[in-house]
This record gives sequence, structure tokens and C-alpha cells, in this order.
Amino acid sequence: MKTAIFKGKGQIEVSERPKPTIQEQTDAIVRVIRACVCGSDLWFYRGISPHQEGPVGHEFIGVVEAVGTDVKDIKKGDFVIAPFAFSDGTCPNCQAGFHTACTHGGFFGMGNEGDGGQAEFTRVPHADGTLVVVPGSDFSDETLASLLTLSDVMATGYHAAVSAGVKQGDTVAVVGDGAVGLSAVLSAKLLGARRIIVMSRQAERQALAHEFGATDIVEERGNEAVKSIMALTDGIGVDAVLECVGTKEANQTSFAIARAGSIVGRVGVPHDVEIPAEGTFYRNVGMRGGPAPARAYMAELLDAVLTGKIHPGRVFDFTTDLDHIADAYAAMDERRAIKSLIKVGAM
Repeated sequence: MKTAIFKGKGQIEVSERPKPTIQEQTDAIVRVIRACVCGSDLWFYRGISPHQEGPVGHEFIGVVEAVGTDVKDIKKGDFVIAPFAFSDGTCPNCQAGFHTACTHGGFFGMGNEGDGGQAEFTRVPHADGTLVVVPGSDFSDETLASLLTLSDVMATGYHAAVSAGVKQGDTVAVVGDGAVGLSAVLSAKLLGARRIIVMSRQAERQALAHEFGATDIVEERGNEAVKSIMALTDGIGVDAVLECVGTKEANQTSFAIARAGSIVGRVGVPHDVEIPAEGTFYRNVGMRGGPAPARAYMAELLDAVLTGKIHPGRVFDFTTDLDHIADAYAAMDERRAIKSLIKVGAM
């Protein structure tokens, strides 16, 4: 089968690898229909984060081709969404709703137990606890794109909003205009935010942010951004901050614009980040967030997509096939694309 392989900084190649097989009787083999490139993939692609050479990708949907004898809820032929982390669904952390901290789990495409999702076939450990069956089979490309976002990016944006405690009537700031940030805008709107301020400098991303529910755009960065957002909020700050970047500046801005008593929902993978302990302490500003437990949010987000309430697949503005996946990485790395979709197979 074909699979994308990380070969080193700036190098993604398509190689022939043996098709995966059942290794544990709780496994499933999924024939991948759609996959995509994640913003977090760019950290190792750019050489900023370490990653061993090997299969990559952790966002995919597909059709179950085989299951182990201990798999009870998933069957051959099911159309499924695979959250970016595999989990058994039974450990205390899973039961508490934090599947990304499963005591027997892990992450796809990270060189551990899980295979990469940017491939024609992928082995899924703990199939019953991981995979989510999608009812129906006749979906448009647009709906398939939205279903794919539930594997990570939409769930991550939603996790930022939930972690920050977004509620009806809130004023919310979204720091970051990538696919996660835009998904966070959509999530804040879904949860009832009245005003959504987005930090963005790119016209195409600003337009999509407005389409998803943004009411204000702030183009400044650093101290100037803080001044602009404070001016928009009568010097008080926002009710909730959704930090969707992970850099030092993004975090500094996030905590600076949070009003007293609010929470920063942080889902950007932290790089060189220090939380201003004294400043947050005296203003009672909190922080929550981390890797999104996509599995925990799947039922409500799946319903929102299938009923047409949300269309998160709009974040994909570059599409190619598996043979040209290197182009998909390059387009995102060069900010020519918000998020790249990979067409792998047919239903």
C-alpha cells in the first residue's frame, strides 16, 4: 500500500509499505477515504519539534475492512471517523472524558503503537473505544470534508471553547486564524457567544472567520493587539480566550486580554511558552486545555454536521491526492493554504 513517510525536515515522501494486519484482537483495519495535514504536523516538518522517520498523519476517515475477534461494536463495512488519539474507552481517564490521556492509548502517526493516517490503510488499536460509526453512506465531498474535521481540527477548536467556558452572550477572543482558530470561531458561535474577536491578517482567513461567526477582526500583534482588544471591550478584556497557536507571543497576548476571572482555553501546542503566574494570580485568570478529547465530543459534533448546523469542512482550501501529499505540506507551510485535504480512496 501507499503511505506518507516523514524523511526529515521539509521531506515527505510516498512509499510502498506492507498493508497493516490485525496484531491484537481489539484492532481494526480501516481503508482510508479522506485524510489531511494538521497544523501540528508543520512543527516537525519545519524541524522545530522532533519526530522519528516513518509514517505520519493522525486525521482520517474510512471504511472498516477487518476487525479482530474481540471487537464487538465495530464491524466490517462500517464508515467510521477515527479521532486522532486511539483509546480503550474504559480506563478512568476515558471514563472522565479525557481519551487523549488513555492509560492504554496513544496518537496516530507519532511512531508509537498507532500507524499513520496519511495512507491507504491504517491499523486502529482499541477499535471499539476509538472509532465512531457514521450512519449512512451517500455523502457529498463537502460533507465528507466536514466529517473529516471531527477527527481533530473541529474537535480541537471546540475543546478550546469548552475549556474556556464559553457560554451564551459571551465576548470571546480567538488567537490564531489557522484551521484550529477558525474551528474555534465556529465553536464559540455554536456555544452562543455574542461577540467573537479574531486575530487575523490574511483576507481569505478573515472572510471565513466572518462566515463562521466572527464579529471583529484585529490585525495587530503583541502590545498593539492587546490595546486594540482592550479598546473593543471598554478596557475590561474578554469573557473567554481561545489560544490556538502555541507560541510565546500568542500566549502572552491571550493572558493579557483575558478579563479578571476568565479562563484561557489553550489548545495550541506550547513552544517556548511561560505562563505569567503573578499577573494571572492577581486577576484570577485561569487556564485549561490540552490535546482535545475528540472522542468525547464526537456525538454532539457529528449530529451538528449531519443536520447541517455547522460546515467545518470549509477550512479545507487545498485538495490533492496521496501521491502529491508533499504539495499539501508545502502549501500549508508557505501559508498558501489554511488546511490541506487528501483524497485517498472512494466510499
